[in-house]
Amino acid sequence: MMQDSFAFIIHPLNPKRDVSRKYPALGKLPAWLIEFLSIFYPPVFISEIEGVQSVETGRFLRGWFVACPLTPNMMLRLPTPLVYRKIVQTGRLAEKLGARILGLGAFTSVVGDGGLTIAKQLKIPVTTGDSYTVAQAVRAIEEAAVLLEKPLATSTVAIVGATGAIGSVCAQLLAPLCGPMLLIGRRTEKLLEVATAVCQQGARQVTVSADMADLAQADFIITVTSAVETIIEPHHLRPGAVVCDVSRPRDVSKQVAEQRPDVLVIEGGMVEVPGPVNFNFDFGFPPKMAYACMAETMALALDGNYASFTLGKDIKLSQVQTIDTIAQRHGFKLGGFRSFERAVTSSQIAVVRAARIPDGNAVGAVPFLNPKTNTFVDSVKI
Repeated sequence: MMQDSFAFIIHPLNPKRDVSRKYPALGKLPAWLIEFLSIFYPPVFISEIEGVQSVETGRFLRGWFVACPLTPNMMLRLPTPLVYRKIVQTGRLAEKLGARILGLGAFTSVVGDGGLTIAKQLKIPVTTGDSYTVAQAVRAIEEAAVLLEKPLATSTVAIVGATGAIGSVCAQLLAPLCGPMLLIGRRTEKLLEVATAVCQQGARQVTVSADMADLAQADFIITVTSAVETIIEPHHLRPGAVVCDVSRPRDVSKQVAEQRPDVLVIEGGMVEVPGPVNFNFDFGFPPKMAYACMAETMALALDGNYASFTLGKDIKLSQVQTIDTIAQRHGFKLGGFRSFERAVTSSQIAVVRAARIPDGNAVGAVPFLNPKTNTFVDSVKI
């Protein structure tokens, strides 16, 4: 009987910092030179992952980190066929190692058609991990609301990048749980489609916007874009706000952490992996913790579900619910809160809780559109 196994593709987000984790000497080179050399560098074996164990079956999982050498900048600048070729080469390294399913990390899951072309060129199934990323982002917001004693039902929730696959489904899952919802994105037609879906899931008030300044209305924010540079700055956020940043590279500027102790930025998708786990590589998380996209790949392997699971630019609610159930059965769970690679403390929570603006005192106002009737309903109070 073949052992359950998986591989997960990572790649450098910050050229100097991330290359230094594996190759300290190369990390001393200028960033532009590292990026140039990445075009010619082959896929890299990073580490063997040991000790992932199902709490349901007791079975262990074997896994590997493999790296595509391209940075996000290079993936966006280079011709898409070349980027595909580099990712497929990395996938073939995973096949040689013995992986039975492959997870696409960070920008390898974003570039092009969201893994569809890559999956066609490999012998093993592929997943982007986006379905479980959605599940954990929503769970993080629910948990933050409890800690801050701020009920979601009376809170304004914003989704930045709402037209993307992850943002759209996050919005649909939160729709019946929260108060007014703000959907932010650049494509108006697509935003209206998402707004319609959100209303069908039970949202009471929905706004669409392309203006980041409207974030000042939101108590809770999930941000999940494919931006290379940060897009959320200190002036965008109201006191007491919580931002779950799912994007890698981050959407939230580090200046928010430095200048706004009255808001809480949490890293989306941090999951505690079951078993005596050793990743044998430092990717910036505490022991036993992984990104949700990594955890999706592991959970599918533990479940013996060797079929491409999350691919393309569309995610179904049913997929999110299915992988959430699978992951819970095998022992994966929300791994606590971190903010800019540091654990969130109880004192931070207390400061943010004390800073929040009382209900009914929103900062600014825009009318809320009901896409079902194409009419505006009650505006937010100023």
